[in-house]
Amino acid sequence: MCLATIMSVVMPFAAAAVERPDDAATEKLIEKFSSSAADVASANRFMKILEKDELLEEPFSFGADTPADSLRQQVWYWAAEWYYERQQYERAGDYARKALPLFSYNGTAKADCLNLLAIISVRLSDFTKAATYAKQCLAIDMKTGDVDRISSSLNTLAGTYMAAGSPEQAEKYILQGLEYAEKADNASRKAILLGMASEVYYKTGDFGKSLDYANRAYSLDSLTGNARRLPVRLSQRAAALAGLDRTADAESTYRSAIAALREVGNVHSLAIDLNQLGQLLLKQQRSEEAIACFSEAASIFGRMGDLYNLVHSHKGLYESYWDSNRDSAKVELERFNMLKDSLYSQATAETLARYTAEFDNERLRSENDDLQRRHRNNTILWIILAIMVVVVPMSMVRLVSRRHRKQIQALIERIESLEEERRAEAKPKDVNVVDPGEVKPTCDDFITCVVAEVERGLSCGEYGVAQIAAKMNISEQTFRRRVSESTGKSPKIFISAIQMSRAAKLLTDNRRMSVGDVASACGFGDAETFSRAFKRTYGCSPSRYCEK
Repeated sequence: MCLATIMSVVMPFAAAAVERPDDAATEKLIEKFSSSAADVASANRFMKILEKDELLEEPFSFGADTPADSLRQQVWYWAAEWYYERQQYERAGDYARKALPLFSYNGTAKADCLNLLAIISVRLSDFTKAATYAKQCLAIDMKTGDVDRISSSLNTLAGTYMAAGSPEQAEKYILQGLEYAEKADNASRKAILLGMASEVYYKTGDFGKSLDYANRAYSLDSLTGNARRLPVRLSQRAAALAGLDRTADAESTYRSAIAALREVGNVHSLAIDLNQLGQLLLKQQRSEEAIACFSEAASIFGRMGDLYNLVHSHKGLYESYWDSNRDSAKVELERFNMLKDSLYSQATAETLARYTAEFDNERLRSENDDLQRRHRNNTILWIILAIMVVVVPMSMVRLVSRRHRKQIQALIERIESLEEERRAEAKPKDVNVVDPGEVKPTCDDFITCVVAEVERGLSCGEYGVAQIAAKMNISEQTFRRRVSESTGKSPKIFISAIQMSRAAKLLTDNRRMSVGDVASACGFGDAETFSRAFKRTYGCSPSRYCEK
């Protein structure tokens, strides 16, 4: 029996996993836009909905002269995001595939669309398509040299091999991902990778490590205030406790996680936890409670079209029914066998093996190229990565980027506010950072000094954390601590905010300066790198910023 036939028998796709009051009207708007000539009014109404749902960081609207293909590209891409948020993966995939051909330039926007398609494919257990999309996405991301995107790619790669039943491969990539997350100085990203590491070590049977990584991920998410991910961390902790045979602790933690997941509306993770709690109850011969867990999980996975996890639900139902209802057990066994055979087809296995070999070879070539590059220029480090596909934690990746932009913009506002206060004074006083034991300047005075030193160092390339600390006559450790206390952010993020604030000022006040000159004045080696950083902060290119 073919996969499509099996899915039609056991999975009612029509029901949405997550429904909200205005969803029906939004769906009609999307369908109307797609079935008729692309019109600006409908596109802008949809953008307003995205803004209300907090999928967009800031208000956005299309101009009357926006080309039809640009309208379709953006509306279809965001329709895919909108459906994905509601865990309607089939529809999300349909719109992402419509949008993809309209991205003519191989930039990060196209990579995001490919990434979304890879995520959706894994959710639907189509590993072959997921690997294809991920490989194309990786080829684009490699060119950026962005360590944050690299760590994300490695995390998704680990998730791919986890879903394909190869945790040993996943371990290699998740450890590399954690190294890049450290370089990226992104606590939220690091928590995601720590959570994935917990799942990897759970699959390899190292439950002690699994529990350690889950606890570290939980601590980081607690510090960053990411309440939505805390239930997922509880789930990972519960799985590790179960592996360590701490049954009572595991059950208690699972129940806490399930209650929290219901509260935040994370239906997919809820169903995964129900499967795992069902297994825990089954081991204790509590079959009736296990059947309730597996049945609810199967219903959710069926509506979502998540074949991979649905297999486990039917296996659990078969085992739970065996002692009490043999007829029901046989029905579940038949469903399990059909789904299992379709899930792990030979074609899928061969494809994943081929991608493994291809990317291992590409990585060796890249490492050789990297040695040559570092010999010529010690400022760039390129390391080739492997394929990229996403599992559960990666649904938060785009939110991390949005949060980073908001952090930078908040720091820029503070820098500009201090500069206005300084200009308002007739004779601003110089404030020097003093040694321990002497009277310390105020927080704002210290930040003003840091801004001044960084701006002086930008044109000559001497604005690193250690260099600025030395110029201010304090240790690097003390400098890091005081910047963190004064701004709530790391020195690296604060220095980036100073660069972006200076760039915006130069673009506004010196219209005759080229983008390349502005990039050089702000400490960037080339205009392309500067333009990417500027767009991440302000949401548009430097030239577009000047026009605004």
